[in-house]
Amino acid sequence: MKLPIYQIDAFAEKVFTGNPAAVVPLQNWLSDETMQNIALENNLSETAFFIPVENGFHIRWFTPATEVNLCGHATLASAYVLFHHLNYQKKEIRFQSKSGLLKVEKEGELIVLDFPTSEVNEIKLPDNSKRAFGIIPQKCFKGREDLMFVFRNQIEIETLQPNFSFLKTIEMRGIIATATSPDYDFVSRFFAPREGIDEDPVTGSAHTMLIPYWTEKLGKNILVAKQISKRGGILYCKYAGERVEIGGRAQTFMTGEIIVDETR
Repeated sequence: MKLPIYQIDAFAEKVFTGNPAAVVPLQNWLSDETMQNIALENNLSETAFFIPVENGFHIRWFTPATEVNLCGHATLASAYVLFHHLNYQKKEIRFQSKSGLLKVEKEGELIVLDFPTSEVNEIKLPDNSKRAFGIIPQKCFKGREDLMFVFRNQIEIETLQPNFSFLKTIEMRGIIATATSPDYDFVSRFFAPREGIDEDPVTGSAHTMLIPYWTEKLGKNILVAKQISKRGGILYCKYAGERVEIGGRAQTFMTGEIIVDETR
């Protein structure tokens, strides 16, 4: 069986930036084992699969190690494939997912995700928090799936020295590090070694926690953020109460096909 596959750089102003995601459009689901094996073979932070359903699509995301409940950049990449490669004509795409309904719209060159807002609860700094990055953060917050450390400035974020062995012991999906920035409203980095991703280049889902925090902190609900990984990516953000909007550009790096035999 031959299947189309696309590799899209999401939250990318140009190719080789942002976060690469593989997208495999399907008519019917493959087995979970096969989808997991495809994601492992791709060896990208996420591979997205979607099938058509009434009023939209059902989407799922796999890292090389596991299926996840929510992924921003691979959703953006999937929408980009639908808009730019599969001739999808409607303005809005509706994705059903493990995190409920996700809506995506095309606004000029931007693709804008409409995601559920994460809770942001301040907790006591862990006693061993210095072990995580080599310096002590100012504050710590717990969200729906992630832990967020707030640091003093962008330089601290840039120079973090993550202890991945220690980060793997934190029983959360991922760890966000964030601070204000002289060039953007805020910057961040994201680490998820428990999910098979030491550092994710650009993490849309982490911004479901970052956007409400920085909206309250900065006193405005429209924000421009940058995830300052090696590849880097810019995100155009809006806080809307129970939902957040996360916009970005995308670029096609590769199109092709894969050969799958589920009888093996």
